[in-house]
Amino acid sequence: MNDEGYILDRDYEKFNQHPDLQSHLAALAVNGLAGSPFRKHVVDLTTERKELKSGMILAVALTMAERWKTTIPDKRVGVVFPAGLGGILTNLALTLIDKVPVNLNFSAGRTAIEQSLEIGEVKTIISAGAVKEKVPDFPWPDKIVDLVRERTFINKKDVLKRLVLISLLPGRSLVKRWNIPTRGGEREAGLLFSSGSTGSPKGIPLSHRNVIANCLQILECHLLNRNQVLLACLPTFHSFGFTATLWYPLLYGVKCVTLPSPLETRRIAEAVEAEKVTVMMGTPTFLRPYFKRVQPEQMKSLKYVVGGAEKTPPGFAERWERTFGSTYLEGYGLTETSPVVGVNLPEMEGHPAQIKPGSIGRLVAGMRARVVDPASGRVLPINQRGILDLQGANVFRGYLKNKEATAQVMHDGWFRTGDLARIDSEGYLFIEGRVSRFSKLGGEMVPHGRVEQIIAECFHLEDAESPLVAVTGISNEAKGEALVVLAAVEIKPGELRERLLKVGLPNLWIPRIILRVDAIPSLASGKLDLKALDALARRKLQEAQGSR
Repeated sequence: MNDEGYILDRDYEKFNQHPDLQSHLAALAVNGLAGSPFRKHVVDLTTERKELKSGMILAVALTMAERWKTTIPDKRVGVVFPAGLGGILTNLALTLIDKVPVNLNFSAGRTAIEQSLEIGEVKTIISAGAVKEKVPDFPWPDKIVDLVRERTFINKKDVLKRLVLISLLPGRSLVKRWNIPTRGGEREAGLLFSSGSTGSPKGIPLSHRNVIANCLQILECHLLNRNQVLLACLPTFHSFGFTATLWYPLLYGVKCVTLPSPLETRRIAEAVEAEKVTVMMGTPTFLRPYFKRVQPEQMKSLKYVVGGAEKTPPGFAERWERTFGSTYLEGYGLTETSPVVGVNLPEMEGHPAQIKPGSIGRLVAGMRARVVDPASGRVLPINQRGILDLQGANVFRGYLKNKEATAQVMHDGWFRTGDLARIDSEGYLFIEGRVSRFSKLGGEMVPHGRVEQIIAECFHLEDAESPLVAVTGISNEAKGEALVVLAAVEIKPGELRERLLKVGLPNLWIPRIILRVDAIPSLASGKLDLKALDALARRKLQEAQGSR
């Protein structure tokens, strides 16, 4: 066995020389949209069906940008929209005049949003009245630009003049004519915020180089080509929505069908059927309700489903493919990596399949990966589990105004993800959980997620539309930590122990403490809210001890 530390390299140095990495998203978008001005680009299903071609999207965004150049002096501008045409046009228009869109998570809660506004120094927000009504607790600043009202200031003749030029001139001529910025590089292109699942939100500035690199990496996967119709329902305050369903289609001409929420299962299925969607993305939590609510024939146009943001449970992909006929592809990404790191890929024209069950596929082009020992930091050999470190042009440089948090994740030029992983001999990556989601019991690392999954299977809860059990750890003098089960259904300790032993779970892994709760705390992404989960466990334990 080779004990040498292994570094997986996907042409890191060569990729870093790509000329587009110094470019600006605005210039690339102008070239992309003007290259096929009559191509159907967006079908927006937010309210009534609206269809816009690439040239019209660019013409409207340019006209909006011209107005905002004089009416919005701020460098960073808040954007509050669900997935849809409003967010696409706003992000594009702001970028055309070299401003930084700050897509804010309107579901994060008032305190987290206030912290985000402060970190990003956001004074102006672009939104719409209908959105404001749906998020009444949002801490709106004094200056709000209503996109619906802004349309009344747009001269239709100006839009048509620009549309004529877009249809006649090549993109490079339009870039010069309208003085579109061409060099972005390491300059900030967008500001996103961490979900706050384990603490306060952290500002994550993504540069033009970061986002362009990830778009190039997605392009090299050959999955999202111009023949596909992409469902875009992920909010742009998540990096996948920001890069993969907003900027990537603008740069490379992929048709998008937009819906405001990934939670509207039946409405999404209707859109897939009506618009002949071929690719969609989601989390297992968001996709699970499809089994009960959707007729398989509604999804027959669908070729590929990319699952990410959380670990795909064993058997889920097979069940999806058996039920709906489309190929389920597990992937992995992080906001700090803009976000795509790896994805399983089907066989496509001239490209063999790269699929390995349980993995998140191979690393995307232009990245390096290594696995390090959590205690010593030693780089580990192939097939050994440790913390995943990453390098690449798509990896951010550090958190905004937070040197302490940056120092925790940046190590000698490597980004430390906090995820436990291993790399096999064929270069496939296996993500085996967050370091924070393990408890050390009797010297052994016990994975919370795996225990949750087994409990759900033993009590036939795995098909529930939201999590009904969650596991966390508390300090314990005898063992260092103790496992605690939070359950939104009645589970008796004796029955839990009996069922877990029956399926062969080690005695050390069996939780002794079960706390009944009304609901399991979750984030808008569908992932567990680990901060709230820990706080709830502590509160329930105190209540239980106080009642004795």
